[in-house]
Amino acid sequence: MRGKKENMLNVRLDHDTSQKLTEYSQQHGSSKSAIVKEALAMYFNKEQSKQLPFALGSDLFGTAKSGQADHSVTYKSKIKSKLHEKHTH
Repeated sequence: MRGKKENMLNVRLDHDTSQKLTEYSQQHGSSKSAIVKEALAMYFNKEQSKQLPFALGSDLFGTAKSGQADHSVTYKSKIKSKLHEKHTH
């Protein structure tokens, strides 16, 4: 990875976890770092998928066509205003 700076992290593991990581690394021919990176990526993906669907799409809701996000909150006042304008002429 030329040109891309990576951060180093030291982690303390209990004996059993360290032993399992070493064995897994040897069995799968992967470095311990690669295994930990993959495990963290899986953890973060899992955590992200726990978010409620509304939270994941909140930036997309309520702005169709008009670009205004308050239509569902202010529709009554807008209707009253339009009716008032129509009947005062």
